[in-house]
Amino acid sequence: MKQKKFVENGTQRKKNSKKSARPSKYSWLAALAAIALWGLYLLVSGTPWKDAEQIPENPDFSVIFFDVGQADAALVLCEGETMLIDGGNVADSDLIYTVLEKRNISHLNYVVCTHAHEDHVGGLSSALHACTVGTVYSPVTDYNSDCFQTFARTAADRGAALTVPAAGDSFRLGSARVNILACDPDAAETNNSSIVLKVVYGETSFLFTGDAEYEVEETLLESGVDLSATVLKVGHHGSDSSTSYRFLNEVMPQYAVISVAKNNSYGHPSETVLSRLNDADASVLRTDELGDIVLTSDGKTVTLVNQEASP
Repeated sequence: MKQKKFVENGTQRKKNSKKSARPSKYSWLAALAAIALWGLYLLVSGTPWKDAEQIPENPDFSVIFFDVGQADAALVLCEGETMLIDGGNVADSDLIYTVLEKRNISHLNYVVCTHAHEDHVGGLSSALHACTVGTVYSPVTDYNSDCFQTFARTAADRGAALTVPAAGDSFRLGSARVNILACDPDAAETNNSSIVLKVVYGETSFLFTGDAEYEVEETLLESGVDLSATVLKVGHHGSDSSTSYRFLNEVMPQYAVISVAKNNSYGHPSETVLSRLNDADASVLRTDELGDIVLTSDGKTVTLVNQEASP
């Protein structure tokens, strides 16, 4: 029926076109002006095709997912600029400090605490002691735990008081663009306050979801934001509270990274989630099996390279 309607409308347009006046030069000028304005918008907004054009001749982009047991920590490196996403537990502080020192990283352009639970914020204070920092993002500026209070205080002492981002915010990291997709400081559950962000490098992208659960995934789906990603950092350590079929169907990752401890008491990752990832034909990479996981991108393809053992 839709095709028939299209034909009928096309016929009607053809009939009416005989009565239409030829577009004036002012109409053409208006159309050209609209195209120019759209081009300006694309230039300012940093669209994926623009990102792809800006990839240097010798691409330099990698993400390291650290083996921090039942916790999360990832380092994004792009053309000399750096972003640390979460820092594991307090017990991982020495590891985080040593990793940064080993890589001669003395400045972090961005630090992201996806949410206030210890297994994400615990080692971030160590990173702030190891490096100077540009901007520190967190979904909240206060939380009732010693490790978060220490983190907030250290950030302030380093001249980078916590910044709460909003969905729709974006910033550059080298030639990559980082888009904030979700952040709800008022969420009833701390997991659902998680900062969800997408790092776009050329035609490739990495989606970090913190511990966001179904509720956040549904909000993202309803928003219509582009969730497709080459790499998905699987939410909440592979718990069945996250990574719904609907959400996964929009992301359709090539790689799915799960940060999890071996033989953990939570039963992570859930067999249900592993089954969903298998159905999505995603290659599952687990820190409890591979240790540190390193993925690189040339702007077109993401490649799994040799894992780096934690110091």
